[in-house]
Amino acid sequence: MKNFINFVVTEDDENKRIDTLLAAYDKKLSRTRVKNLILDKRLKINEIVTKDPSKKVIKKDKIYFEIEEPKKQSLKPYKFKLNIIYEDKDLIVLDKPSGISMHPGPGNYDNTIVNALINYDGKNLSDTGDELRPGIVHRIDKDTSGIVVVAKNNRAHENLSKQFSEHTITRVYELLIWGKLRPQKGVIETFITRSSRNRQMMEVSSRKGKKAITHYETLELFENEKVPTFSFIQCKLETGRTHQIRVHMSYKGNNILGDKKYKKKFKKIKNIDEDLNNKILKLERQFLHAKQLGFDHPTSNERLEFSSNIPSDLNNIIKKLRKLSK
Repeated sequence: MKNFINFVVTEDDENKRIDTLLAAYDKKLSRTRVKNLILDKRLKINEIVTKDPSKKVIKKDKIYFEIEEPKKQSLKPYKFKLNIIYEDKDLIVLDKPSGISMHPGPGNYDNTIVNALINYDGKNLSDTGDELRPGIVHRIDKDTSGIVVVAKNNRAHENLSKQFSEHTITRVYELLIWGKLRPQKGVIETFITRSSRNRQMMEVSSRKGKKAITHYETLELFENEKVPTFSFIQCKLETGRTHQIRVHMSYKGNNILGDKKYKKKFKKIKNIDEDLNNKILKLERQFLHAKQLGFDHPTSNERLEFSSNIPSDLNNIIKKLRKLSK
């Protein structure tokens, strides 16, 4: 079902951003939803399609904006047991395992967290954002495990999205990297942009892209004649760019163990403990876990903090390294 907004800009609205103006025109439309519809070529100004949400209008501009209802019903339910650690009328907090994507995309439109949420309670998910991502406020990678929050209504979605954009969300990750960081505690602050060589990857840039800030601390260092040098790291995100921790660790020259995308070619390790070597070879994902997530509840404003234990496939490697380091 399609609706539309059709009006002529008055003097009072001159020089306003079109996304702000449209969101104010229809209170049921969020800025995020307006932006996504504009990017989807649903806006015409003076009968010309415009894809710039920040475009400023002038007096007598003719606005035509088509509003297509989200296609949540096109998403197939997926029978997958969600590990729900908290739920109320506004949100769901999940402990996501590795190996499952957050939302549908090329190559996989059916077996994702979104499809599992549709199966669990598809009628109570926000539709603020992309039609294939109901409820999804933020993402973690398919092969990353840990805590994520899902919005059950648009008001909660907008509130949580604002907290993410204002960097008031607490996000802490645990990871195991090759080698040791120098210094062992610090802040990585760079720009991150899409790679010019591979559009599926991101890279550090000195000038272009979005600012990315990662606070890191070495929790444990494993370094002796029995094992390769590994560091167990905690990262606290100030910003949340795509693949931020993976890109920043690669930039430092300390790739995350098991990261197939941002990997570094390592020579065969000599004299390594056989059991440790087998555990490393059998690891089918990057050693990256979203340990903590904290935010203000969108209704009560109460500060909520959630944490997740590191999964057994990762913890077994850490336990083995600790044993060998004694």
